[in-house]
Amino acid sequence: MQVAIATFPKFTALDAVGPYEVLQRIPSFDIVFVGHRRGEVRSENGMLGIIADAEFEEVPEPDILVFPGGIGTRTLVDDERVLAWVRKAHQNTTLTTSVCTGALLLAAAGLLDGLTATTHWSAMDLLGSLGAVPVADRVVEHLPQRIITAAGVSSGIDMALRLVDLLVDDTAAMAAQLMIEYDPQPPFDAGSVTKASGAVLDRAIEYGKLRK
Repeated sequence: MQVAIATFPKFTALDAVGPYEVLQRIPSFDIVFVGHRRGEVRSENGMLGIIADAEFEEVPEPDILVFPGGIGTRTLVDDERVLAWVRKAHQNTTLTTSVCTGALLLAAAGLLDGLTATTHWSAMDLLGSLGAVPVADRVVEHLPQRIITAAGVSSGIDMALRLVDLLVDDTAAMAAQLMIEYDPQPPFDAGSVTKASGAVLDRAIEYGKLRK
C-alpha cells in the first residue's frame, strides 16, 4: 500500500513526520515523500530539511494521501499544480487525509465543500472561507467520502493510528503505538485553546507571528 506524504517549502515538520513514524511501522505500507521537485525541502523555520523522493506527478495514484500543514500552505491554496494533483490522487485513494493546515489544500481542491473538517486553531476561519465547516475536534472522519482531517501538529499521530486501525486492524494500530511508545503524559494541560490561559494564548500568537 503506497502512502504519499506531501512536502513543500515551509511545512511543519511533525505534521509530516508524526504520521510517517506511525505508518512506516507497518510492513505492508510503502511511504514516499512527494513535492514540486525531487530533493531537499525545508521546514517553516528553515532548520530542518527532508528529501522529496518524487515529484507530485510521479505519484498519481497513491493509496493513501497525507497532506501536512505549515505556513507554506497559505500560498499552496493558489497553486494549481498542487491542487490538480490532490484532485487527481483523491479519485483513486483509499483515504485522503490532512494534518493541521493541510486541510486548507483539501478544501481549496474542493474536497471539503460542505463537510465538517478540522485544522490548527489559528486557521479555522480560513478553512471556513474555503468551503469547509470548521469544527474543533482532534480528528474528523468522513469515511464515505474517504476523507480524514486532523487538527494541529501532534494530532497527526492520532490520525495515523486511526488509519492503521481502518486499513489493517486495531491490533496493528496498537502495535504501532507501542513501537513509538506513544503514551502522552505532558507536564502541562494547555494543548487546546479551551484549556490555555489568556497569557498562554497571547504568547503562542506572538511566537507564531515571529515564525512567518
